[in-house]
Amino acid sequence: MKVYGSLEDFVRLDCAVVTTGTFDGVHLGHRTILDRLCSTAAHMGGESVLLTFDPHPRKVLQPEIPLKLLNSLEEKQALLAETGLDHLIVQPFTQAFSRTGSLEYVRNILVNRVGVRKLVMGHDHHFGRNREGSFEHLKEFGPVYGFEVEEIPALDVDAVAVSSTKIRTALAEGNVVKAEAYLGYRYGVDGVVEPGDQIGRTLGFPTANVRLNDQDKMMPRQGVYAVEVDWKGRRYGGMAHWGPRPVLDRVEERFEVHLFDFEGDLYQQPLRLRFVQWLRPVVPLDGLSGLIAQLKQDEIEARRVLSVAGTGTNRRV
Repeated sequence: MKVYGSLEDFVRLDCAVVTTGTFDGVHLGHRTILDRLCSTAAHMGGESVLLTFDPHPRKVLQPEIPLKLLNSLEEKQALLAETGLDHLIVQPFTQAFSRTGSLEYVRNILVNRVGVRKLVMGHDHHFGRNREGSFEHLKEFGPVYGFEVEEIPALDVDAVAVSSTKIRTALAEGNVVKAEAYLGYRYGVDGVVEPGDQIGRTLGFPTANVRLNDQDKMMPRQGVYAVEVDWKGRRYGGMAHWGPRPVLDRVEERFEVHLFDFEGDLYQQPLRLRFVQWLRPVVPLDGLSGLIAQLKQDEIEARRVLSVAGTGTNRRV
């Protein structure tokens, strides 16, 4: 997959099969569109192209409304590379670009700049200034500018149409199992281990204090989770705490993980963590003795969940 930092970097193709959108999460619905995009390009003897945007348009158009994303740009590129996509254009989204009208968007960008011969669009996709462009507009523009249009219906999982918004809702509820079903992969975060209070080791549960790499990436509901952790080519099971620590009178949010069956030094080391299942909320406990008792119960439940999920510990990945 070739990646371009803007439309200006892209060389027009003779036969481009194109889709556009933010594709945050690269979830199963997105993959349905991309599968159709790539198979159509192969059938036509053309090349598949995704035009996406960074930052997310809502961050530019509605900066007052907080928006956490499902993927960093690097994660999104890695997921898209797995789909067989030929070309990825990451167009900087600015206020000026947002004022591009729907006709100008189609004529100047898709036709003249990219070379679209067929446009494959997701269900209910809108484009151009104030989202004025629709599938009906595209059907009108197509014959004029010499391209075909195909609309892909929304993918249903358990009778629910998959969308990035519904995945964010599932994560906000702590339902990482539902989010995984919509995404097609386990939701996770990347971070680096920093020195913490070093209290966990005195309790028999040494924890790694993880600083997240991407502060714009969405974290699921606060609580304790069963997780899988990748470190230096090996995968470990573990349990993670996300939120305040009421037993220690700490109100700031912390993301801490305890790895099962692990020995070694993680300080300043990068980790990749994936959420397997939410175990419980953050609750006040009866001092350190109550915390130790709860951690022991958490470990029992986390190991059970990981065993059922087929997540081994201390194995190569």
